[in-house]
Amino acid sequence: MSTIDLAKINADIGRDAPALVKWALGLNQPAIVTTNFRPFEAVILHLVTQVNPDVPVVWMDNGYNTEATYRFADEVTKQLKLNLKIYLPRRSRAHREAVEGPTPALDDPRHAAFTEEVKLEPFARALRETAPKVWFTALRATDTAVRAQMDPVSINPDGLIKVAPLLHWTSKDLYHYCELHGLPNNFDYVDPTKGEENRECGLHLAH
Repeated sequence: MSTIDLAKINADIGRDAPALVKWALGLNQPAIVTTNFRPFEAVILHLVTQVNPDVPVVWMDNGYNTEATYRFADEVTKQLKLNLKIYLPRRSRAHREAVEGPTPALDDPRHAAFTEEVKLEPFARALRETAPKVWFTALRATDTAVRAQMDPVSINPDGLIKVAPLLHWTSKDLYHYCELHGLPNNFDYVDPTKGEENRECGLHLAH
């Protein structure tokens, strides 16, 4: 793979999501798309699988999702025929809670270990097993202060090319895309590692 001119790619097609997806898949490198089946996740999944239906879709199912999120995951997977790869924590939610009790609060010293167990370790395992060179993510600049500083395409220290085609999309953009393509949606979503809106979950700080 030749050297990538990040500044040029971001300037030329950073705000053109379909072009960005085609460019990244056109690198002909192993790719994954991560999802948590939060609101509007069908958009990134549709964008990527329209170009390559076989791209592995990696879901770190923390065991704490709402019933609606699980139903949404099944619906989107079936409709888009996703190549879904589910990564679970080493312990079930029932096992963890029997030993350690309910989800620790954000200010609880145990919260970092909780995030490591239910999100970061499963993702590290997913990276080892899928060995991608390209990582598609539905990050948006409006999510957190950290994400507001990102570029649509970046390269991690380990060489992984991180592609965020929806970085500059608004909720209205995402809604219209779902309507246009007949995609389902889900608003009953909770991330136990964040606890509140606009808080970085840790995964994108670590990767």
